[in-house]
Order: sequence, then C-alpha cells, then structure tokens
Amino acid sequence: MDLFEYMRNNSMEKESPLASRLRPTTLDEVVGQKHIIGKDKLLYRAIKADKISSVIFYGPPGTGKTTLAKVIANTTSADFKQINATIANKKDMEEVVEAAKASMGMYGKKTILFIDEIHRFNKGQQDYLLPFVEDGSLILIGATTENPYFEVNNALLSRSIIFELKSLDREDIKELIYKAVNDEKKGMGAYGAVIDDAAADFLSDICGGDARMALNAIELGILTTERSEDGKIHITLEVAEQCIQKRSARYDKDGDNHYDTISAFIKSMRGSDVDAALYYLARMLYAGESVTFIARRIVICASEDVGLADPQALVVANAAADAVHKIGMPEATLILAEAVAYVASAPKSNASYLAIEAAMNYVKNNPIGAIPAHLQDAHYKGAAKLGHGLNYKYAHDYKNHYVKQQYLPDGMEDVKFYEPTTNGYESAIKAHMERIRKEAE
Repeated sequence: MDLFEYMRNNSMEKESPLASRLRPTTLDEVVGQKHIIGKDKLLYRAIKADKISSVIFYGPPGTGKTTLAKVIANTTSADFKQINATIANKKDMEEVVEAAKASMGMYGKKTILFIDEIHRFNKGQQDYLLPFVEDGSLILIGATTENPYFEVNNALLSRSIIFELKSLDREDIKELIYKAVNDEKKGMGAYGAVIDDAAADFLSDICGGDARMALNAIELGILTTERSEDGKIHITLEVAEQCIQKRSARYDKDGDNHYDTISAFIKSMRGSDVDAALYYLARMLYAGESVTFIARRIVICASEDVGLADPQALVVANAAADAVHKIGMPEATLILAEAVAYVASAPKSNASYLAIEAAMNYVKNNPIGAIPAHLQDAHYKGAAKLGHGLNYKYAHDYKNHYVKQQYLPDGMEDVKFYEPTTNGYESAIKAHMERIRKEAE
C-alpha cells in the first residue's frame, strides 16, 4: 500500500456512514441473532475454530448479514475476498478463482469468497462458482434478502448451510442506538450528543428491526441538530420523528416478504380474524401493493374458504374487485376493507373446494366412464335409434323438483364428492338435500 492509498483508505474510514463504522469486528461485539451465534450454536463454534464451510446468510436488510461476513474475515486465517453481485461480472469471479488456486497451490491457504446480494447473480453466474465450491477451491459466503430457496441454484444450496437472520428486537436496536451516541471511537460520542429515552424507544420501534435505519437516523439527527444552551446536541422525540419521517413498511413486492404478507392475509380471513385481516390489508396498501391483486385474493378466499356457507361472500368479493378497478385509490381502500371484513366474518366451509379436488383426483386416477345413455344429448336426428335420451326423467315433473335416477357412470354409484357442512347457509343445503332424497318417489 502506497502513501496515497493509505490516505484514501484512512479518509474513507473517517467519512464512512455511522452504520459502517459501528460494525462489529468480533463475534462478541455482535448484537442479536443469538439463535445462530449463541455460544452453544454451530455457527459460533465454526467461526471461533476457523472451520467455516460454505454458508448463505438470509434475512431482511440491516440484520447483520454483511457484519457476520466481516467478523469471519477478521477471524479467519483464510484469504478473504468480497464482491457485490449487483456490479460484479464473470471476469471478477475468474480473478478470484485464479487467486484462490494460486493461494492453495503455493501456501495451502483456503479462500473465502463473500458475495453480497448473491440473488442478483443469474443462473449462469451461480453455475460458474459450483465446481470451485465443490472441490474446495472456494468457501462461499452468500448474503441475500431474498429467500434462497427461490433465488439460489439448488446445486449451491445443497453445498451450503443456510442461516436465517431475524429482524433485531427493540432492545437490540436500543443497545446499538446508545452505543452509537456514546461511543467516541466508532460512534458519535465526540459530538457530545444525548438522546432522550422516548426518542430511543421510538427509533427502536419505528425501524422495524433494521439496525441500519436506526443508525442512519441517529447520524442524521446529530449532524443536523443545533447545540442547546448547555452545549450538547439533544436528540428528542421530535428530532427522531423528523429523521425517520414515517414508519418503515418492509414489503418487497417482488420478494418473499410479499408472499409472507399475502399468506398471512389469506390465512387471517380464512381463520375469521377480521382485525388481523384488516391489519395485513393495511400493510399491503401502505406499501403500495396493487389493489387489483388484493381484490383477486379476496375473491379466491370467498370461493375457497367461505363457499356455500355464505354464497353472498363471493358476490361481495366480486363486486369489490369490479369496484376497485373502476374507482382506484385512495377510495379503493374503503371498498377492500368492506370486502375483507365481510369475507373474514362470514361462516366458513371448504366443502366445495374439497369436492372439486376430489373429483379432479378421481378423473385423473380412474378410467373415464361412459355417460349413461338417458343423459346423453337427444336433440339430433337419429339419437333415439342409438338409445340416447330415452327414459330420461325430467326433474321438474316430480315432487320437490327431484327424482332418483342414475347420473354418474356405471360403477360410481357410491362415489360422493360434495359433503356440505353444518356452517351457515350450507346447513340449509344439507337439510334440503336430505329432505328431497327422503321424500323422493
């Protein structure tokens, strides 16, 4: 390293964001994630023993994926290389591979390659790494905010251990906030700032488990707030609110959090929890989800989970889907809320869903039976000669508009697909069917 490079690196370190300066360098400095780096956990022992194997860190932004990679870099005896998948190309990977081979061949030294945002690599780029991971030339550490089971090749997944990082809890965030304000070496302690407990509580709650967001807010507050008469910079609740502006809604419409939220939304409607369903609706609307997408899911739930227990649910849901298309936001919020409240509070039955599933499976797994002759089309010349339509009993000519006759193909006399429940209107359906069958001539 020459003098100019030293000065440049030194300047970048001093000017780097607070979240970067405060990043831990040892395992014992890491806050949170005790479920994977507690002292009795596999990852903790592997890092301490410098026996790390290929791993993928998966979790929301600001939870410590890059931090853990940096900790490994500081503790391992292996060469540590880092690239970012958003800007790296094949040539960058080829250079790392060649250096890794040379290091192993000349010094018997392993190379760890940390790839940030690994989900940004396409299939070809991921496939390129596979043989070098497999033969031990590289130990891969990948970091991703996306579900690796969706975004990373199965071959790489099978050769890696996946560790899921969780959003930091409020106490973890508060610990980092106070450290950021008071630490004179890595934090902002030299500025003589103090933070009110109310402001720390607010930031730790509002950042949604994202440590980086909280630290960025602290840095902004300290750098832009004038000193008070006592010579200190006071980070009050009002200052904290100005630095954050609004609650973070962590919801990537193209990522797995999108699917987690819509899953929770549907399951809450199915589970008849109106408040939970409205909460997840609000989260999606706040994050800018498509109102037509939400409306389609409500229609599906009305059919699949409410069914004939309340046939009106599908009518309401379908009307809402049509209305939001015509009206748009922000009034569509009211339409969707009405539909969600109706579907969530309606009596539930999946009998029609189970019936069609059973019928589809039966058709798939059994020979296709011949349609009984008396049910076949008789509206053409010569049908009678073939016996089509003969002896058909017209239901409306009989009591209750019902008559017993064979409708299913031969051999299916005892097959039943639809079994109405006793919930809501379906109980009336059940009673009606039992009555007309009993009274049939």
